[in-house]
Amino acid sequence: MQKLVQIGAGNIGRSFVGQIFSRAGYEVVFVDIDREIIDALNERGRYTVEIRDREPKTIVVENVRGVDGRDTRAVAEELATCRVAATAVGPAALPYIYPNLAAGLVRRRELGNGPLDVIICENMRNAAEAMYEGVVAELPDDFPVREMLGAVETSIGKMVPIMSEEVREQDPLLVYAEAYNTLICDARGFLNEIPDVPELAPKQNMKAYVDRKLFIHNLGHALCAYFAHLEAPELVYTWEAVQHPRVGPATRAGMMESARALIAAYPDEFNEQNQREHVDDLLQRFQNRALGDTIYRVGRDVRRKLGREDRIIGALRFDARWDTDAPYTALCAAAGMRFRATDENGEMYENDRDFANHVYPEGAEYVLREVAGLRQDDPIDAEVFRAVMAADEFVSRRLEAGESILEIEGDEFAQFSEA
Repeated sequence: MQKLVQIGAGNIGRSFVGQIFSRAGYEVVFVDIDREIIDALNERGRYTVEIRDREPKTIVVENVRGVDGRDTRAVAEELATCRVAATAVGPAALPYIYPNLAAGLVRRRELGNGPLDVIICENMRNAAEAMYEGVVAELPDDFPVREMLGAVETSIGKMVPIMSEEVREQDPLLVYAEAYNTLICDARGFLNEIPDVPELAPKQNMKAYVDRKLFIHNLGHALCAYFAHLEAPELVYTWEAVQHPRVGPATRAGMMESARALIAAYPDEFNEQNQREHVDDLLQRFQNRALGDTIYRVGRDVRRKLGREDRIIGALRFDARWDTDAPYTALCAAAGMRFRATDENGEMYENDRDFANHVYPEGAEYVLREVAGLRQDDPIDAEVFRAVMAADEFVSRRLEAGESILEIEGDEFAQFSEA
């Protein structure tokens, strides 16, 4: 039987990657440092995914086990003997898994088992190069890493809501997810034959799909959350935000700004029709009541989401590069700085509390310079800086007057447009 080593046994690892490989006949070995999860996987050999969608169903994922990620020798042995591996640990945690990957490659070469393909499920740009650089630093100088490691970038579109503490206590392995199950991946990243897993969707131009995920899907979540928080702070769920008479249309308008830039950048992949259909499909998925996704979840971690290469500032820089006006996205950046949503216990996300208390008080200019990393000597950055600063002033005026930030006349957009 073929084996997948899934590094990261969190929501995406279990509800998505592990699930689709298990159903394709693979043994799935999860690597994680959460002993409760690892012990439960080894005790049961299975877990449950509840599909929260228009047609709910329960999937039992079988033939699974776990290995403690701190046991480098054991992880290396699994990586040396598997058909394929995948990661789903979050971009910030990737450096912590490079030693295990390096040890696995060394052991794999000792056994003569050929190259290892690693599917990187992290929704980050330039993920393959980041992995090569990180793993190389852990390998002997003469190790042929490019011959032994296939770093496969992906676009992860599956939405998984936060599990409540109560549910986690009842069953640490249970995970909720939407029905969407397509794993877009880089066909050129594989060194071996692409695994025969029906849900894999290999693409030749992966960069286009990574950008689409970040600048439409991820941006859409930010637009939805940040506009809703200022416009209708009583709302809790994403479906409520999308159905709001002002937040919903503004979210769609912002997503279409990126869509137009993507059409210009990747005309062989995208056009007006397929981008419009993609946006409308996402908005339908955002309105999935059964999933119970929250404004808090999709908006939290503002500091990261205002990063230079992330969904808002990154989209604005991309739009400017392709001469696409993006006033709603600039407005989203200004609204995001004011995001103070709380979880079911009335608590802000810790990083957002720190942002609100120690970063935002320094002013929007400081945020754009120190958090977003915009440089005034860069023409593209300068355009984005001017647009967001104008949007910030607009939002301040509207909030002080107790007025909507989304009821905007056409000529008012000009003040925070990049063009």
